[in-house]
Amino acid sequence: MKDTPFIRLDHVTHIYGAEDAAPHKALNDISLSICTGEFVAVLGANGSGKSTLARHLNALLLPTEGHCTIGGRDTLDPAQRLHIRQDVSMVFQNPDNQLVAAVVEDDVAFGPENLGIPPEEIRKRVRDALVLVGMESHRHDSPHLLSGGQKQRVAIAGALAMQTRALVLDEPTAMLDPRGRAEVLSAVGMLHEKYGMTIVYITHFMEEAIAADRIVLMHEGQIVIDGTPHEVFSDTRRVKALGLDVPLAADLAERLRRKGMKLPPRILTDEELIRCLFE
Repeated sequence: MKDTPFIRLDHVTHIYGAEDAAPHKALNDISLSICTGEFVAVLGANGSGKSTLARHLNALLLPTEGHCTIGGRDTLDPAQRLHIRQDVSMVFQNPDNQLVAAVVEDDVAFGPENLGIPPEEIRKRVRDALVLVGMESHRHDSPHLLSGGQKQRVAIAGALAMQTRALVLDEPTAMLDPRGRAEVLSAVGMLHEKYGMTIVYITHFMEEAIAADRIVLMHEGQIVIDGTPHEVFSDTRRVKALGLDVPLAADLAERLRRKGMKLPPRILTDEELIRCLFE
């Protein structure tokens, strides 16, 4: 159910080097709930804490203060961490760092094998996952011969084969060209729209963020804006002041308003701007 919180952070603070002479507070009293089936994009400039936040969502990092619960399980409880990692899978920036096998289908099978899934069920999961991300025709290929976008789709297939309830992607397109970014975003969007998978998508690309149901904007370890894409980008000046770009259509619409043109608020996409200009 979309109204049911699946991910909950309660006053989470994370300090790197807490025992050192110069500790760094990467997260500062973060509280956040993400419901089952939501597609949430997390935006922020470098150093804002968004990747640190992502790593709390399957207990790769633990709160210095506060609590992070996934499906009702507290990440601070060592007995719950395996269950949490079976519920939440992650895809990282560099696809090459996630490839562990010499053949695509073996790479996708790696996670289920480690969970002790029976071989026949693994074969079915691998086949279904590769079909879902459009990589079934590459099942016998070497992952290292694929493009960046294809590698990330294989990584997503590996997460799907584990049948996790949520997928966290930490800047998965940062090292990809525009075509690769489009391939990954298309696969993620399909998983959300067709299968209702909970998605947490860390990015600094505006065109990716606006595909989400909701945007969480971070600055200096805190959440400063939380709303729909239209709500977040309705205040282009504030977003820019936080060191981020805004969608081109939103920026142009704001510039035209300042010159006296009457345009409705919350224009976000090229299509919305064109429609308003020609009405």
